[in-house]
Amino acid sequence: MSEHLDDKVLLNQFHDPATKETGFTRIIKKYQEKLYWHIRRMVVDHEDANDVLQNMFIKIWKGLENFREDSQLYTWLYRVATNECLSFMEQQKKRSTLSLNDMESGLSNRLQADKHFDANKLEWKLQLAIQQLPEKQRVVFNLRYFDEMPYEKMSQVLETSEGALKASYHHAVKKIEDFILNH
Repeated sequence: MSEHLDDKVLLNQFHDPATKETGFTRIIKKYQEKLYWHIRRMVVDHEDANDVLQNMFIKIWKGLENFREDSQLYTWLYRVATNECLSFMEQQKKRSTLSLNDMESGLSNRLQADKHFDANKLEWKLQLAIQQLPEKQRVVFNLRYFDEMPYEKMSQVLETSEGALKASYHHAVKKIEDFILNH
């Protein structure tokens, strides 16, 4: 609950013209690392993740004025970050005129090109398996597994029913298990 109260203080600072920039800076400091890793798991590349994060913070700066507090700030920020990732991935797909499967294998290739990549390590197998998932399952898996986001919050972020999210997560886990066992 104190995290929610802290957000109220930050939002009040943001809405006060005298402390708007300070409030925004504090919001960034509080959530930047969590959001970076959420984005990075979706777009894989560090530079791309930084670009998406910057675009997300620009959208937040412009949209925070109209944030109605129907949901928690954290939930809204994750929704904006997820939408920015999906938009970025869609733009990449259009730019390269590749099919989604080609783009996903491109993400896998980037992952394998990482100088720290070791296909024998379980963490790398997990990352490769995640990259094989369809986009929605990948988002759901990342939010649940890495961010430990409850289904209720995920439902708000992705605007999808909890039942559908549980099913997506279950299918994602099954596909990941199969991938790891067979590779």
